[in-house]
Amino acid sequence: MALDLGSLPPPPPISRHTVQMAGLLVDVYGLAELRPGAARVSCLWLHHPRTRSKEHMADIAARCVGAWNARRDGADADADAAAAGGRERERGLLALAYDQRNHGSRLVDERANASWREGNAMHAVDMLGVVQGMVADQRVLLDLVEGYLFPNAEGNRKIDQHLALGVSLGGHSVWQLMFAEPRVEAGVVVVGCPDYINLLSDRARLSKLSTYSVQDNGASFLGSKDFPQSLVAACAKYDPKAIFFGASAVPGAEASGAADEAARKIVRERLRGKKFLLCSGGDDKLVPYRCSEPFLRWFKQATESWFKEENVSVDDRVYPGVGHSFSADMISDSVRFVVDAVAGADKEVAVGNIDEQRASKI
Repeated sequence: MALDLGSLPPPPPISRHTVQMAGLLVDVYGLAELRPGAARVSCLWLHHPRTRSKEHMADIAARCVGAWNARRDGADADADAAAAGGRERERGLLALAYDQRNHGSRLVDERANASWREGNAMHAVDMLGVVQGMVADQRVLLDLVEGYLFPNAEGNRKIDQHLALGVSLGGHSVWQLMFAEPRVEAGVVVVGCPDYINLLSDRARLSKLSTYSVQDNGASFLGSKDFPQSLVAACAKYDPKAIFFGASAVPGAEASGAADEAARKIVRERLRGKKFLLCSGGDDKLVPYRCSEPFLRWFKQATESWFKEENVSVDDRVYPGVGHSFSADMISDSVRFVVDAVAGADKEVAVGNIDEQRASKI
């Protein structure tokens, strides 16, 4: 998929350094632009689409880092920054991109990245393997990135905030990362889906697979050769909707609510204090919003009312007329979300409003 830049101006020039980290080549944007006094650093991790590579994320990396640096450079005259005690001037933002498994520099078998319609009978297993693999790789990099970038504790720099942005396949992996990793506190999902079972079942129907039966509305598809039982079990461990509901349908609001202590425990332990920006194309046929909507309807109700005290923010945006692309409006909204999330870290510090959970993440 391509970026749809529309009338957006080109991104600002931002430095890029490719660093070997834990056997992975990681493009790091913004190192040269860090101020000497930047004692605190935020990392924005970028997850690219299927069949693309880390270089595909260069545009959004430069826009996010450039927007933060512009805000930082104007911090002296910014009222919000002044309220934060000027701490924004001491914060840097880096954007980091690396190849998903079996993509770019890690390509093993190009056919394994294809869909059922493109001749890959293992599409469902292959794609979830890449998604889960990206999450696993991300967690290793979170452990080690500070040592790779600042091995001598240069300027007493600390990486104290992690965010993630993913597009398409990368959107799927950011959804799973947000549920798996407490250190990632804000995520942007662009044309990604939190319900892998529903998405792939719908894709199987449209692909007219023999294992999908319209008579049982696809129930027998789960556990078939095209979606093995081991894959169903993996979704229940890692995929957002299935973490709450397994392979069962998402209940309506009347069937679930404040009394659901199991769901409350998941939200408290995995998501407390996190911020989501969800960007979906209204005309997306590859990852249609209808596959996400049942879960998102429940998820927004849960976080806005039943479990409001867990302070989870979900901004769900559907862009009319947009297909499976990263549109200009999505790009602008994503940059604004990232900059606000990075600024929010220092506002919390300034007012002494860091709870025990945030301290434990760092």
